[in-house]
Parts: sequence; structure tokens; C-alpha cells
Amino acid sequence: MSGMSGRGLLMWDEAVTGYDFGPSHPMDPVRLALTMGLVRAFGLDRVMEVRAARAAGDSTLRLVHRDDYVAAVREVSADPGAADGSYGLGTVDDPAFHGMHEASALIAGQSVAGAEALWRGEAEHAVNFAGGLHHAMPGGAAGFCVYNDAALAVARLLELGAERVAYVDVDVHHGDGVQAAFWDDPRVLTVSLHEHPRTLFPQTGWPQETGGPAAEGSAVNVALPAGTGDEGWLRAFHATVPELLADFRPQVLVTQHGADTHFEDPLAHLAVSLDAQRAVQEACHELAHTYADGKWLALGGGGYAVVDVVPRSWTHLVAIAAHRPVEPRTPVPESWRQEAYARTRQLAPSRMTDGRTPSWRDWDAGYDPADRTDQAVLATRRAVFPLRGMLT
Repeated sequence: MSGMSGRGLLMWDEAVTGYDFGPSHPMDPVRLALTMGLVRAFGLDRVMEVRAARAAGDSTLRLVHRDDYVAAVREVSADPGAADGSYGLGTVDDPAFHGMHEASALIAGQSVAGAEALWRGEAEHAVNFAGGLHHAMPGGAAGFCVYNDAALAVARLLELGAERVAYVDVDVHHGDGVQAAFWDDPRVLTVSLHEHPRTLFPQTGWPQETGGPAAEGSAVNVALPAGTGDEGWLRAFHATVPELLADFRPQVLVTQHGADTHFEDPLAHLAVSLDAQRAVQEACHELAHTYADGKWLALGGGGYAVVDVVPRSWTHLVAIAAHRPVEPRTPVPESWRQEAYARTRQLAPSRMTDGRTPSWRDWDAGYDPADRTDQAVLATRRAVFPLRGMLT
């Protein structure tokens, strides 16, 4: 595999679109197919190695999930009618479907294989935009997530000998499943920026959640007020994440890029633009090079504006990881817009931007005690930084 280092790896198998909760569910797998279509329209599949990995086997799933839960998923996967809501399966959020185990294990397998490739030096960056299913718990499904591929990738890195792995989650929802998996493990720093639990599922992710007795200060939560836009979101990210990574010095950086922070997302209440999402993707890429020797596993996550937002956001992510960033004002290829219309009967956006040029004030420039975003950042810094021996 010599000569691979520095190249990006795109984890993709058409079969991930089989992760399908049914026609009325917001998590429509067309968002994955359309993202891959846009990636191809920009030729990014020719500058990255596109790799399909095997589904995660039981020994891998066991790194995070309980045996009885995996057995339950297999059971309802074979007979969806048997799902009665136990283990979170057969609920409104997580309806059972045929092949549920196989599709979920396949997505997990892509994230785990991406992590392995980074650790072995086969690639510098790896992307699995079908992944980022961060709500799945060791013993249950939750929030559209069956197996927690993000936690499994981190657990695999630990199994391979990693001593410090950082997980940064910028989905609009709290990365509760990943936090839970490593709550008491000081080798993993979990950072989540999300809409405040008072106004959004899963109602967790308060700044006071800072890790278990053996790992105090290893969980970080920035709970942002509903309505937070580009400037506040970017300010919150830059006021917490770079300092934490500089202190922790991860060997690998795993990031989750749920696109549901967007102002058009139907399921949440932040007001972030595609351009700010792209700015955070760029920042994560840079932080991986600065602190993690370039080892960067980037995952997708939520995002329910399946034509307008998700494909553009994750295509930017893939392009950044390929070291071929797409200039925001670039027109969206007409062939892809036709494909999107044919599949969804929705008109797709015409440019790779929302027309914003986001900026933010540095935390060092001082904060406003009356500003709700600044209050959120301050609450997080006060809760976590002293536990890590860092100055607030």
C-alpha cells in the first residue's frame, strides 16, 4: 500500500442505502444516493480511493454493543413484525425493517475499516458520510440509529493500541451514544456542540456532563440556544474545540458532521448555513493536521433537507478530505440537478453555497455576559477546563 499515504479514502457501498426506515420516515436513504451522485459529478471519486468494507461482525459490534441487543436486532431484521419496542426497535423513530441488521452492520463496517486504514497508515483521511449514527446505545436503538458506527470506530482504534482518540460532533443533536460508550474512559475525549437539550432530542448534553469518575473532563458539551446562527455557532466551535485538542493531542481525530444544524432542516432549530458547515469542516481538517498527524475520520450524521442541504454539505466534506475543496460559488452540475429532480421531484439548488460569508469573533477578544451563546460557551469552559487543568 505504499504511496497511499496522503490520499483520501471514501468508504462507500451502494448497499448502505438499504438502511431504510420506510417511506414516511425523515431519514430517507435518497440523501446518501444523492450525495454520492454529487461526489461523482465533481469527479471526487477519481481523486480518492473509493472502498467498500465488509459489514461489522459480531466481535466488532461487541466492542460497544451488548450481545442480547445484537441478537434482538438480528431477530427483528429477519421478522420485522416481531418488533415490539423493546431495545428501542419497532418504535416511531426506529421502525423495524427487513435486513436492518445487515444494513446497520454494513454502515458500521465502513466506519471501522476507515479507522483501521488510518491507523495502519494506508490513508491520511477517510470519510463515511453514511455513518455518524451517534444515538445508538450499547443496549438499544435510539434516534434513527441502530449500531453506533462512530463509537465502534473509536473502540476499534483503542483495540489497535490508540491511547488518545478525540471525537468531535457538530450534529444539531447531542452525541449521546458516543459519550455514553466512553463515559468512563480517559483515552477518549468526546466533544459535542448541539442545540440545547431543553428544546431538542435527546434532552441530554448539558455542560455539567463531563465524564465518569475515572475520566472527569473527558466529555465536553456545548449546548447552544435555539436560533443560533453562523456567527454564534462558529464562535462556539472555535472557543472550545481547538484548545481542547491542543491539550489532549489526539492520535486520531474522528468528527461527525450531521447537516441538521442548517436553517432549512425540518427537525431542529439552529440557523446555520451551508457555508458555516463548510467552514467547520475546513477547521476539523486543519485541526487533524495540526494535532493528529493528519489522521482524520469524518462521518455524516443527521440531516433531513435531503435535496437542498445534505448532498452539498457532505460533498464539501468529501472534497476537503480529498484536498480538492470545491469553491462555494461553483455551480451545481446540471446532470446532478436532473438526477435529484428525477428521484425526488424537488428542484435542487444551483450553487454550492448559501451565499453567506460567515465570520466570528475570537473568544480571546472578550465575551458578552448578556449574550446567550457566550453564556453557553462560558458554562462549558467553566465545567470542563478546570477538570483538564486548563485555564478558563
